[in-house]
Amino acid sequence: MLVGVENDILSEGLKRVQAEIDSVFDAFLPVPDDTSARLVEAMRYAAIGGGKRVRPLLVVSTAELFGVDRDAALRAGCAIEAIHVYSLIHDDLPCMDDDDLRHGKPTVHKVYDEATAVLAGDALHALAFDILADAGTSADPFTRSELIATLGKASGMHGMAGGQMMDMVADEEGVEYDLHTITRLQQLKTGALLAASVEMGAILGRVPPEGRTNLRAYARDIGLAFQIADDLLDVTGDEEKAGKALRKDDEQGKQTFVTLMGAEKARDQARMLVDQAIARLGSYGVEADMLRALARFIVERDR
Repeated sequence: MLVGVENDILSEGLKRVQAEIDSVFDAFLPVPDDTSARLVEAMRYAAIGGGKRVRPLLVVSTAELFGVDRDAALRAGCAIEAIHVYSLIHDDLPCMDDDDLRHGKPTVHKVYDEATAVLAGDALHALAFDILADAGTSADPFTRSELIATLGKASGMHGMAGGQMMDMVADEEGVEYDLHTITRLQQLKTGALLAASVEMGAILGRVPPEGRTNLRAYARDIGLAFQIADDLLDVTGDEEKAGKALRKDDEQGKQTFVTLMGAEKARDQARMLVDQAIARLGSYGVEADMLRALARFIVERDR
């Protein structure tokens, strides 16, 4: 359980980064005085005032281990959140998961229309790389280049989009995935952006690739634990707290960690992964407490 000081650290950290990311999005998304305003308004609707902001907090908390300027880390965190938000807009569309609710409010295509939702997702995708390419994120062009490459790989066919495709194919008649394939799917669909969040914090800290081994392992463990927790929430969660429709995987007959392992074994596996992730941070002191608290939050959250 998250108790005492650790709970306070996480609560304050999430609250602070949520406000900061909203502020960064607000600065990057001024509404123009022309007919493109509808697009930016849809982007703002999706990006501001919603979400846990776990990915930006991972970027900022990792970057802080290496003394990175917080404003630079927030910009990188905003970039990865822009990718996450775009993916949710598209995921909610009728041609994908066809959801009417996200973060407790109507989805973008319900408030605007499907074409605007597609464009809003596209524009947020572009905004992510615009932010990372800007010298305000890092004065070092090599750092900016590595940030761009990391997020590009994590969000594309070898990352989130590839995992989403595997998930869509799972809906087709006669397709059944085993535990190994489900693990691979979720490492791409969910884990890739979480891993990139930690990686990008280390890149900002100018940590060489060989110095990121334990952080990469931490990110891999929490990424898998995050999806197992999501599968458990889909079965046992409260829709009002989750702010989205639940029980859809079961209705569609999808294989998940819960259907393949059972709820209790899945919960035990998630806890084991979190304990393992925290052990990866053994070489760090109190400066990594936020990363430890985030790992525990992943399996104990109710939304």
